[in-house]
Amino acid sequence: MDTIISLGDAFITIHDPRIDRTKKHKLVDILIIALCATICGVEGWEEIEIFAEEREDWLKGFLELPNGIPSHDTMYRVFSRIDPKEFNQALLRWTAGLCQSVEGKVVAIDGKTLRGSFDSATGKGALHMISAWVEENSLVLGQVAVESDENELSKIPVLLRLLHLKGAIVTIDAIGCQREVTRIIREENKADYVLALKKNQPNLYSEVVHFFKVAEQRSYFTSDTFETVEKGHGRIEQRTCTCLDVAGQLDHLAQGWKDIITVAKIHATREIKGKVQEQTRYFISSLPCNARQIARAVRTHWSIENSLHWSLDMTFREDASRIRKDNAPENMAILRRIAFSLAKARTPKKMTVKRARFRMALNWNFALEHFFTNN
Repeated sequence: MDTIISLGDAFITIHDPRIDRTKKHKLVDILIIALCATICGVEGWEEIEIFAEEREDWLKGFLELPNGIPSHDTMYRVFSRIDPKEFNQALLRWTAGLCQSVEGKVVAIDGKTLRGSFDSATGKGALHMISAWVEENSLVLGQVAVESDENELSKIPVLLRLLHLKGAIVTIDAIGCQREVTRIIREENKADYVLALKKNQPNLYSEVVHFFKVAEQRSYFTSDTFETVEKGHGRIEQRTCTCLDVAGQLDHLAQGWKDIITVAKIHATREIKGKVQEQTRYFISSLPCNARQIARAVRTHWSIENSLHWSLDMTFREDASRIRKDNAPENMAILRRIAFSLAKARTPKKMTVKRARFRMALNWNFALEHFFTNN
């Protein structure tokens, strides 16, 4: 039960929002019951209570449960009142133990809206979460919520400052292509970056496009190229990554941009049933001019959509969740990401996460073997 115990150690520092005379159940017991239920595919407070009642004997093997199983009302009240920042710090402590070093790994940062979390009765908009995802470890490193009166950009620096990213390669979509973001990544995190560049930075974008036009006409820059071709299901997709070494070439634009050494262009051509689509994207990076490395970072970035966000919707039904009162939506979003990290990292090969969760719900020995121990 080492995994459950280590999670309990992380959870134990969370402040219990209940007054002492109402504490019939331990906070850590409530949190771990909800986690186990979520991994098994359970949704909603009433279903979590039923799950715990059916698995009470097993739960008593590592939880105290001094007054039996907490009611669904108790669990709802607790999750509605726990400070999400404290809950998120617990997630950070746990992931720090699982992923002691991210050196050389791609850390993708991107946002997702929980579409079912809006509350029209109170005028509360849908919750938006920004997550940091390490594909190599199948792990959510951390996340922050974006309030309805804030924008995603304002929270990216907050998330970066929560994480230990020394030696990592941080990737962010164009919204994160900002001077302050490059400074935080390089100076505070001691990491590298590959940031998508679009016309929200018009001067820099125009200059980078100009560099590539010049490079095509004459060998003015040191360059590197890497190409991939993928075929399957009636589709042919070719990607060509071209990098230019621009160290010292951005003097008139470089003020505030930290360590732009390389600019990259990825031209993608996709042919499906004879119909051809083309797309060109631009990037800035603090990495050396290595097209293979930058192409890998860009491709890995999209895993946060394909591996994390898609699975949270399709497997964990996050967008369908109608948990929407007080702090409960944010706290449950954090819990789902803990559950997903466990499920993604420990699902046996040749089995989908969805099937593994279903099998675990039916066979608790399977759960013990694959999910809740370090074996």
